[in-house]
Amino acid sequence: MPDNTHFLEANRVHWDELVGIHLGSSGPDGYNVEALKRGARPLHAIEEAELGPVDGLDVLHLQCHFGDDSLILAQRGARITGLDYSPAAVAAARGLAAEIGLDARFVEGNVYDAPSLIDGRFDLVFVTWGTICWLPDLPAWARVVAHFLKPGGRFYFCDAHPAARVFDDSAEAAALPLGTLRVHYPYFHRAEPTANTASVDYADPEAEIRNQRTYEWEHSVSDVVNAVIGAGLRLDWLHEHDEIAWSLLPVLVPGAQGQYRWPDGFTPKLPLSLSLSARKV
Repeated sequence: MPDNTHFLEANRVHWDELVGIHLGSSGPDGYNVEALKRGARPLHAIEEAELGPVDGLDVLHLQCHFGDDSLILAQRGARITGLDYSPAAVAAARGLAAEIGLDARFVEGNVYDAPSLIDGRFDLVFVTWGTICWLPDLPAWARVVAHFLKPGGRFYFCDAHPAARVFDDSAEAAALPLGTLRVHYPYFHRAEPTANTASVDYADPEAEIRNQRTYEWEHSVSDVVNAVIGAGLRLDWLHEHDEIAWSLLPVLVPGAQGQYRWPDGFTPKLPLSLSLSARKV
């Protein structure tokens, strides 16, 4: 595999900076940490509909950011371990867990190094929203997931649909005629990442971002499915959704339960996100 150290480090620095922005974000797309502290923060609508009860489960949340979803699961009775490569995110997660009074463990490290950082096996491995685009090697990621699952354990994954990620997400794209989408990004995986300038944050559009350069890798639907199967997991189901947890494209409009959807009259309504469930046999 190519040496991706420079790209991964640039991304980590970017996410270190976003932690402070996200902790204070409270608008319609914000993280609403105060609601989390009150026990009033739900998961996003897709996870709420699909995940099921977690009470009494040992749960590993990979790429957990500052642990907001981790702590929601802990509030519902899960025994949580979260992992993230941002020191700022892990420090914030530990601080929030202590403030709320939740027994949740957070570990700093690269997801590929997780087997050397975390002991034990889990009933559920949970990975959602904005995760695999930061990873250069999807089969290796899936092997990490499989490593941590108990026999019969479940993997739950939800993220942007690879087909939706090909379209132009710039401000200029918002001016295109209704029903017009412009392809801008590759669909199929390439060893070399796509360089982006992240000048606007999805949770707080008014925030000033200093570390704007990021690098992302594309993974097709078949890449995701084959990585999971190749790691020895049995695919239970894969769902495609016409809604997503953030405004991935400027043409999208707010929908129910904090999701974004295609505007009325927009055709064709392509998938915006996908989710899957798989088990270790």
